Amino acid sequence: MAEPALLPAAQMERLAPVSLASPCPRIPRAHIARRPGRRAQRRTELGCSSGPSSGPGSQLPQRNPLRARPADGSHSPVSSAQSLSLDGFWMEVEQIQQRDELREEDGSGGEGRPPEEGEAESQWLQDTGLSDLLGGLGLDSHHRGLLSTLTPTQVAAVRRRLAIYARSARRRHKAPVRDVRDIFGGFNAGEMPSENGHSGMKWTQLSSGSPKSPPAAEPEGPQAQAGVEQAFHMDSAYSEQAALLLQRGRQPPGGTGVWSKGSLPKFRVPKGRLGLTRIGDLSSQDLKKMAALALIELTALCDVLGVELKRSKAGKPKAAETGLFGVPLEALLEADCKALPGTQVPLLLQALLSCLEKRGLNMEGILRVPGSQARVKGLEQKLERDFHAGLFSWDEVHLNDASDLLKRFIRELPAPLLTAEYLPAFAVVPNIPDLRQRLQALHLLILILPEPNRNTLKALLEFLRKVVAQEQSNKMTLWNVSTVMAPNLFLHRGQPPKLLKGREKQLAEAAAEVVQMMVHYQDLLWVVSSFLVAQVRNLNDSSSRRPQLCDAGLKTWLRRTHADRDKEGDGPEAAPAVAKIQVAWLTKDTLEVALTPSTRVAHVLGQFTGRLSPGSQGPEGNEDKDGLLPRRLRKKPADLDIILCEVGGNLTEHRLDPDAYLLDLYRANPCGEWVLKQSPT
Repeated sequence: MAEPALLPAAQMERLAPVSLASPCPRIPRAHIARRPGRRAQRRTELGCSSGPSSGPGSQLPQRNPLRARPADGSHSPVSSAQSLSLDGFWMEVEQIQQRDELREEDGSGGEGRPPEEGEAESQWLQDTGLSDLLGGLGLDSHHRGLLSTLTPTQVAAVRRRLAIYARSARRRHKAPVRDVRDIFGGFNAGEMPSENGHSGMKWTQLSSGSPKSPPAAEPEGPQAQAGVEQAFHMDSAYSEQAALLLQRGRQPPGGTGVWSKGSLPKFRVPKGRLGLTRIGDLSSQDLKKMAALALIELTALCDVLGVELKRSKAGKPKAAETGLFGVPLEALLEADCKALPGTQVPLLLQALLSCLEKRGLNMEGILRVPGSQARVKGLEQKLERDFHAGLFSWDEVHLNDASDLLKRFIRELPAPLLTAEYLPAFAVVPNIPDLRQRLQALHLLILILPEPNRNTLKALLEFLRKVVAQEQSNKMTLWNVSTVMAPNLFLHRGQPPKLLKGREKQLAEAAAEVVQMMVHYQDLLWVVSSFLVAQVRNLNDSSSRRPQLCDAGLKTWLRRTHADRDKEGDGPEAAPAVAKIQVAWLTKDTLEVALTPSTRVAHVLGQFTGRLSPGSQGPEGNEDKDGLLPRRLRKKPADLDIILCEVGGNLTEHRLDPDAYLLDLYRANPCGEWVLKQSPT
């Protein structure tokens, strides 16, 4: 459940021994020989231009009729200056082509293919855990539990996919599909409290009338000026917020005004009494359930907004089983875990990012200026031979070559980092009229990604943000970085997705915009919406299956504590006056904390660290008179990263925000336990 951590410095030095004392010699900027009109001819073939033109192909078609036209007459969500400054994108494409990496696929590649009729709906129901609804079987407790957690717009999305699949099945003379009224007609009106204690979402059967939508923020007028923080609400479903605004006939909060590379608005996520939950705070079991719910919610949001959610059927990519380049992420991580258990980001990627961070952040044109093709090919061969043996030295690597290797590593993955299935969905995010709603869709797509892809993407985005932070010295603005990296994320192995051929200019703008949003808003994108956490809690409560705990020790504590509760006659309905906090490495004692409306997680952490060294000094500089710490953890309190986790009940394991209130946490999960642990990071 921990955030993917990069290697400790000592271990990274072993794999990537970068010598700071001998800086890399400056590489002269590569000169690409240009014939007169060659680039213009190429861009004309791709349906784009680098400057104003009176020709019919110079105007970008309006991608969504709902998008308000900006004051300057442009149809694009980005500024006109950005629309004309895609040089970085096309230069990157040309460099890929010059390396002979643009090749025709034989249909078995990893970029995916358009699904057949009904196939997309069938796959969607499988991905959301609802595939059994396609048969004539009755609903089991899992499906009833999942369907009972859905909002009205989410239910409508499921019904629509079932209806489409049923029509296609009848045309193909397949077995009959259950009528959607048989599936959804049996649910009574229910109320699902939001994660942070706001008024709950209440709905009835869809046939009984208009459901009551959750409260959404009132429109705030025109888009706020850059630099002014705006609230990004995650306490109610995005699709319900959009449906309520549509019902009222109002624009989304913030409007649809044009924004540019230097004027992206700032958003903040308001904290409720349960605090914020980040992706790394949840267990992998709960994240899998959340991914299915996020897909349903994304589909419902796109249905409300009238945007087609594109999905490809993944092919079977031809990939090497061993090596470093062109190897699936899962195979890379499996090999890396043998060298360093617990690795969540490929070691080669970590080494490349470390090399560039230490020496390249201030280098002008980093990521944009290409390296030497001959040197890069030689480095790739040396890495394949020496990297895992710890014999590869990075202090002789030219930084432009290292950035080429970084982009090549991402581009040459057998399946796109953003996945073959949902790469088209990322590309259509800019079709959504409002920036806030584009972020909502992008937020849900991040949650849908497989864990290895999401962890790798996070490491990459953190590096790109560091590059942008040194803009004054390296001359790489956020838009420059976005246009350079977009081809490597969206043009899988140098080739556009088949669904988007003939629309390269729209793809270029959309891809650069999506990368720009991911880099700029990455902190927001890795926060889990509180309404999704509430749905997972509800799902686990209704599944009647006790979540598996992380280790045998925690199971023992829970059994003992629940036995004590039975003896005392305490029920989950009555909140105790004192909270008992378990300590993960302790079996004979608990930490007792007064449970009041003002008690926060930070108070527990402070009280615990205060018990470790109240005054006198022990053998290693702290007292620990109560024996709270084993010898391996006896450090100064300031050096200990202690966290409080919520374990069991309706979540498998959940790292708690220090600003969360214990009494509200108890009410959200009365059967769970609180355990103090050392942070794995």
